[in-house]
Amino acid sequence: MEEKWYQKSLTETAEQLGTDLKKGLSEEAVIKSREKYGYNELEAKKKKSLLIKFLEQFKDFMIIILIIAAIVSGVVGISQNEGITDTLIILVVVIVNAIIGVAQENKAEKSLEALQKLSSHAAKVVRNGEVTVIPSRELVPGDVVVLDTGDYVPADLRLIEESNLKVQESSLTGESVPVEKDIEVIKEEVGIGDRTNMLFSSSLLTYGRGKGIVVETGMKTEVGKIAEIINETVDSATPLQEKLNKLGKTLGIVAIVICVVIFLIGLVYRKDPLEMFMTAVSLAVAAIPEGLAAVSTIVLAIGVQRMVKKNAIVKKLPAVETLGSATVICSDKTGTLTQNKMTVQKVFINNEIIDIKNLDDEEINKIQT
Repeated sequence: MEEKWYQKSLTETAEQLGTDLKKGLSEEAVIKSREKYGYNELEAKKKKSLLIKFLEQFKDFMIIILIIAAIVSGVVGISQNEGITDTLIILVVVIVNAIIGVAQENKAEKSLEALQKLSSHAAKVVRNGEVTVIPSRELVPGDVVVLDTGDYVPADLRLIEESNLKVQESSLTGESVPVEKDIEVIKEEVGIGDRTNMLFSSSLLTYGRGKGIVVETGMKTEVGKIAEIINETVDSATPLQEKLNKLGKTLGIVAIVICVVIFLIGLVYRKDPLEMFMTAVSLAVAAIPEGLAAVSTIVLAIGVQRMVKKNAIVKKLPAVETLGSATVICSDKTGTLTQNKMTVQKVFINNEIIDIKNLDDEEINKIQT
């Protein structure tokens, strides 16, 4: 059951976590607490090996059709003494396609890991009555943390002291305006945005200073709950993948129909059955567009590189196409989904509404003055 720390008094919180509001935790208490709760860090999905990533590139139905076409083409080529050139070409296309996909996924993972390292901050904590600076991952429930303007909140805290404290919580609530905080107990049940006596991990102090008791760390924090949901997300096919899979199935059915029809026509005209079978298979293989997978991968890779220039990280190539397919983006009432800022769009002055977009800098300055 989730603890409602915002409904507890400072004394109740300190007693439950075995800490002292003035002196903080002792080293012995820290060790015991870490054994129980672990480190203050978000858990990530277990990384897949390069081999698994490589094999996953062959899951698409279109790729499977190409591999089957390569095998059949090789058998036909050998039986007719024509070599296996077509087979090698198809296999090269498929393998290059898989290598590009794996390379992009690894590149994105390294970028995400670099961002995670940048987001790990130090924390000022009171232990044994002394303020020390430690990595935020070493915090445990019961630690007393000291925060000043500009500091990131390293874990979920119950405020015990504050002075004109304002916190930016847009990453959790979507509200662009900093929230004023206090230490008063909240008796009723409220949402995250109304828990004014709590500080949440990853939020930013924009004004004032404060002190709080760590009540939740790692995956137990509000940010951790979001990370857990993300980790549990099941991969689904993008619109492009669905269309390619549908095309692959259609081509597969058409190829089989062609084989059967040509073979039967040959038998009707009393042709050699083996010769007609090879002819039918050759026509079916010719119906498979070997270059389609490579072309789609290259086009998506170009899209990824363009997004990289815009400081966007894309983990999987098909995600680019999915983003491009979005026609409507729904945000909350603040409209802060993309940029976390509110901008004046229109002003009412001299009994008329003026659109800011249609004004130059000089006209905007006149309005301001």
